[in-house]
Amino acid sequence: MIKSLEQKNLFATIKRFSRYFGPNKFFLILVVVLSGLSGLAGIAGSYLLRPIINDYILPGDVAGLRTAVLALIAMYLTGVLFNFLSNQIMVKITQKIIFELRKDLFQHVDSLPLSYFDSNSDGNVMSYFSNDIDTIENALNTCFSLMSQSFITVFGSIVMMFVLDVPLTFFTLICLAVMIFIIYYNGKRSKTYYSKRQKHTAALNGFIREMIEGQKVEKVFGREAKNLKNFRIYNNDLRIASTNAFTYSSIMGPMVVSIGFINYTFTVCAGGFMVIKNLLDLGTLASYLIFVRQFSVPVNQFTQQINLFLAGIAGAERILNVFDMEKEPDEGTVLLRRTGTDEATDSFVWERPGSASLTPVKGEVRFHDVVFGYDSSRMILNKINIYAKPGQKIAFVGATGAGKTTIINLINRFYDIQSGVITYDGIDIKEIKKKDLRTSLALVLQDTHLFTGTITENIRYGNLNATDDEVIKAAKLSNADSFIRRLPMGYDTMLKNDGDNLSLGQRQLLAIARAAVANPPVLILDEATSSIDTRTEKLLEEGMDAVMKNKTVFIIAHRLSTVKNADVILVLDHGEIVERGNHQELLEQKGRYYELYTGAKLLV
Repeated sequence: MIKSLEQKNLFATIKRFSRYFGPNKFFLILVVVLSGLSGLAGIAGSYLLRPIINDYILPGDVAGLRTAVLALIAMYLTGVLFNFLSNQIMVKITQKIIFELRKDLFQHVDSLPLSYFDSNSDGNVMSYFSNDIDTIENALNTCFSLMSQSFITVFGSIVMMFVLDVPLTFFTLICLAVMIFIIYYNGKRSKTYYSKRQKHTAALNGFIREMIEGQKVEKVFGREAKNLKNFRIYNNDLRIASTNAFTYSSIMGPMVVSIGFINYTFTVCAGGFMVIKNLLDLGTLASYLIFVRQFSVPVNQFTQQINLFLAGIAGAERILNVFDMEKEPDEGTVLLRRTGTDEATDSFVWERPGSASLTPVKGEVRFHDVVFGYDSSRMILNKINIYAKPGQKIAFVGATGAGKTTIINLINRFYDIQSGVITYDGIDIKEIKKKDLRTSLALVLQDTHLFTGTITENIRYGNLNATDDEVIKAAKLSNADSFIRRLPMGYDTMLKNDGDNLSLGQRQLLAIARAAVANPPVLILDEATSSIDTRTEKLLEEGMDAVMKNKTVFIIAHRLSTVKNADVILVLDHGEIVERGNHQELLEQKGRYYELYTGAKLLV
């Protein structure tokens, strides 16, 4: 079981995330070295104040003072140069790490099973790529080099303070211990709330995305007030988590600054007394006071950066949590191979690794006593048996929730069955490589999805190797060619926002064209003509006959007129096949199909 964000160990998270540092370790070391040199330059400059006062100012050596000041300026400018170089290198390293992280995250999310997306909102998934990645990027850009420099500055300042005066330094160490305790205690509390803040941010983003996408539905049913109430709940959860996170983290800065002032005040008083009693020279005190301030500044900077660091850790934990999700399993070994250049379905074969025999792809699909449920406590399909001969049109009809779309999902192996066997040309589909299994199928869904790009690119999505002529041929088969050519840019028309500049029917025609250009052995139509008017549907049927030639076709349709020509019609009810036969046979039985068909006729 995946541990919750609160239980994850900080150092374990850093250790797991550090694999992204590996390819850039040389440059990271260089950043640390340059940051350290920048800190050392500041330390050396502060120490030079001692001889400047004792050897040049107090004796009145103007020429020596001029030389010492120039050396001091050169020292600080060197520190600035090293700091600039370390920051520039760190920016490039950060972008490389974020590039690899974003790529790995996309690749992993893309490999997750559909069940993951069923239980996670689009907004939550998008939050990983936006909010969480951004917090990591900000933490890397700002914190790494600054914390490296701060550590060197604090450590070097303490060493130099010991060199200058041991008794005064002990009080400074006491103040440092108090600062560290405050940072540790508040950081531990802040981390918990920063994790909650990331989670509530993702939930809020998901809700906003749903509301924006569902504006028409929201306005039609007048749900603005209800949605605003829900928004306030999500927003209030985020407010509480953010308030707690910033409450603990924000008090660190003032407390550390206050302790720094206490340390500085004590040092001034004690040091001044020691100078009066000739226990300490003025140059040493002046240099020591610079180190006290120099020691407090990086500690204060660290407390300011701890917010970004903790937010970055919370973002890293959420992303690592995604990486812990198991990829979609694929134990299949049987591959799909094309043996010819023609468009006949027998130009495809199934190939078993290590076997010389090839199985022709005919499109024979069988369900043997298949039992399935999305939830193990509630079965959707109960011992379903289906036999689809090669080249047959198999139609599924039934009430909503009868299990029609579930059967389609199982053929694609979007989900694995609880018991039974599904075979494809006599091969258990679990033995077939998922990518090859799905390549042998073309799916046209009721809810079409078009990608940002030209119409040609969207049709070619079904077969990336398709020529322009093949794209046009597929568009003609689906009856999309005529409306495409009427568009200002024709096939070069850009589509955005899921094809919002097209009608629902036009989008569905493009989806059918996309399936046609794929030219698979098996074609699946899930309410493929639901958004097409009756006239367009009749024109479409002529083209679809050519698309479906020599293919096994599975059809799901509520509009029963679209399945009249199916070879076999299967009537489902509560996850069971209650009737089977062709249109005429089922009408003569005057059973469930007859009721559905005559009821539909009455509604026309």
